[in-house]
Amino acid sequence: MKVKFIRAVLQEALGPVTSIVPSRTPKPILYCLRVATEQNAVRISATDLEVGITALVSQVEVAEEGDVVIPADKLNAIVRESVDEVIEMQAAESAVHLIGSDSRFMIYSHDPAQYPKVPGFEGQPDLEIKMDKLQEGIERTVFAAAKENTRYALNGVLWELQGKKLALVATDGRRLSKALIPLERAVSMPDGRIIVPAKTMAILDKIPSQDGATAGIRFIDNQIVLQCGDVVVSSNLLEGNFPRYEDIIPKDYQKKVILPTAATLSAVRRAALLATEDSKGVKLTLDKQSLVFSSRAPETGDAHIDMAVEYDGEPIEIGFNPQFLIEALRVIRGNEFELHLGQPDRPGLIKDGTNFLYLVMPVTL
Repeated sequence: MKVKFIRAVLQEALGPVTSIVPSRTPKPILYCLRVATEQNAVRISATDLEVGITALVSQVEVAEEGDVVIPADKLNAIVRESVDEVIEMQAAESAVHLIGSDSRFMIYSHDPAQYPKVPGFEGQPDLEIKMDKLQEGIERTVFAAAKENTRYALNGVLWELQGKKLALVATDGRRLSKALIPLERAVSMPDGRIIVPAKTMAILDKIPSQDGATAGIRFIDNQIVLQCGDVVVSSNLLEGNFPRYEDIIPKDYQKKVILPTAATLSAVRRAALLATEDSKGVKLTLDKQSLVFSSRAPETGDAHIDMAVEYDGEPIEIGFNPQFLIEALRVIRGNEFELHLGQPDRPGLIKDGTNFLYLVMPVTL
């Protein structure tokens, strides 16, 4: 192999690919990237056996074709620290040479035949979606997925076809987030719903894309394969039963108030300054024309933040985990949102238009 790369282009391609290289694995070859020529381009691949990524680099000069496997951290560090505009990669039998204007690095390589296969994107997509809309939906939901749960379905995000829209839903049992995204084209989805690991969703959120770029998605066996531009991500799907979330979304609430997003986020953050692990939360006291955010720590003191609101319903006091509120308020796009409440022992419901809702369980103060 003999290939010349534009250093900046190579560094950009390495970003999403190296993001899935495991920090610990019993299989040393998974610490590596596979770099292979493909016509007049180079495809760089990585996998941790659950998620795979390939990035096609077309701005290259291929003098000799080849296929090598080299440690990801070493390649990434050399490219990052290089001051050259062009880096040449030359491969011998068991080593790769990276050559700059005043530098030469030799890295021992591995046998490409031993590297696990990383799926590409072949055939027509089952779904097409604007990548920026998908990433917006990911940002509005993935934070609510469980971090580690024996109910494996909660460790992912539900994808569900709803007419011409894709619903993304995540829950950890204490809060639930749902976002609706318009589809460009929908052909099919297994059983109309799948569960994508939260780790995969976070990777998809970091894929660089041009404005208005469309992603194609295929479902193959128990895998999802997504292509956006020159990047392809493949991932195993999660098995298990996702909760019947529609059954727990309240439809009978009578208490509703419209709140300013930025001011409410600020009020929750400030009230949370004196909340502790023992006091657990921030109390919302909603009364005629007034909403008070408060917290109390027996050994520290208390906090009260007042907000004027337009409300003429029944008064209510209810406590919430402030971090759960903050994470939801951060992803609201509008200047205002709706807060719906029932009784103090029932969850609060946040709505931003018709395409985002967030359910959060109360805490006892």
